[in-house]
Amino acid sequence: MDRRLFLLGVAAAGTAPLLARAHHGWSGFDTATPMYVAGTVKRAKWQNPHVELVVAPDDPLALPADLKGRPLPAQSANVDGAALLARTRLPPRLGGEWTLELAPLFRINAWRIPEIGTGERVEAVGYVLRMDNVPPFMRVEYLFHAGRAYGLRSAPV
Repeated sequence: MDRRLFLLGVAAAGTAPLLARAHHGWSGFDTATPMYVAGTVKRAKWQNPHVELVVAPDDPLALPADLKGRPLPAQSANVDGAALLARTRLPPRLGGEWTLELAPLFRINAWRIPEIGTGERVEAVGYVLRMDNVPPFMRVEYLFHAGRAYGLRSAPV
């Protein structure tokens, strides 16, 4: 076997677990119960396969009174945003910093979301992992930042 191909195979096998965790489907998330998290960005990873924000939640965290009535942007996926916001709850546990997984970078660019940095405030509605004993992790459906709302399931229309 060609040594270069062998080394490439070893390198690919070593990164497979990282790639699998970074690019997963919806099956590990509780999509029946959308959750709300808001807070200050502590770290941001503006890269593929998904943009990630690490957020320190507001203390105390509370659902905004206007959440159910917030206008949401149109997107190409068939998402009933109003119903989703109406079902949104606070997470049962906050547990310190939360990792918010946003959309892939190409979709973030399609929405023209400005690069969010440390110290900025964000709000998110999305789905949390079903697993216990894992750090708080949310896959974001709607992001609210700097007075704008972004639907991250699909491209804007």
